[in-house]
Amino acid sequence: MELRTLKAFLVVAREENITRAAATLHITQPSLSRQIMQIEEDLGVKLFRRSKHSIILTEEGRLLKRRAQEIIDLTDKTEQELSHGPEVIAGEISIGCCETQNMGPLTKLMVNFQKEYPDVVFDLYTAVADDVKERMESGILDLGLLLEPVEITKYNFLRMPQQEKWCVLLRKDSPLAEKAVITPADLVNERLILTKRKSVKNELENWLGDCYEKVHIVATSNLSYYNRSLMVKNGLGIATCHEFQNLDDALCLRPLKPEIANGSVLVWKKAQVFSPAVSRFIEHLRNAL
Repeated sequence: MELRTLKAFLVVAREENITRAAATLHITQPSLSRQIMQIEEDLGVKLFRRSKHSIILTEEGRLLKRRAQEIIDLTDKTEQELSHGPEVIAGEISIGCCETQNMGPLTKLMVNFQKEYPDVVFDLYTAVADDVKERMESGILDLGLLLEPVEITKYNFLRMPQQEKWCVLLRKDSPLAEKAVITPADLVNERLILTKRKSVKNELENWLGDCYEKVHIVATSNLSYYNRSLMVKNGLGIATCHEFQNLDDALCLRPLKPEIANGSVLVWKKAQVFSPAVSRFIEHLRNAL
């Protein structure tokens, strides 16, 4: 499959309509239909379920959409990296980031680096650790800022300075808001919003101990603090989360007791060939951290 064909497929997948997709691509509808049919014939699968007014991706189509986007992103990244000579420190540095307060110190390092190399552009992708690691493996991301617990044996890493303390986010009119700290027994019979990530969820389950069976889990979420705050504010439940700057006057944070705290690590693949900009930035990080 050619890149041109993959790009056409992605437009069709986005528009869910051959006519609109053809107009976007400035080609005729029959020509675009032939391209899609050729991909299906080459792969031996159906990529779309066709109805009178729209086309919907099949399971195989959703997989191709994901891989096609990764291929296009990686191609664009490679072209961008090779457009500069080996002595020129310029271009894009892509970093996958979990939601963590360690973005503060990392941001300061980015600022200092750009003062010396103003032609460098940072591209940040926010997601949970598993998603960030997958994109690093495919070459789309250069580095990842990951929140522990996380498996990092395949990576070089630098430990970030701040610890992330677990808290409960709740409304100020909640009876629990009167407490200075929250214990597992305090959460018995409470409506709880937990993190989706399995390793972190397991850690919280261990902290709850025997009380875990007595809490009422009403929702899970991976990201973000803002969405979790809205769920709490609107009365869906109370949420476990890492300590963060709460800007909502209706909500408050209370730390857990016994305390749970996680570290963060900045990682990159071992034996990876990086662009001059990424290599210089890693050197900058090593000197600072």
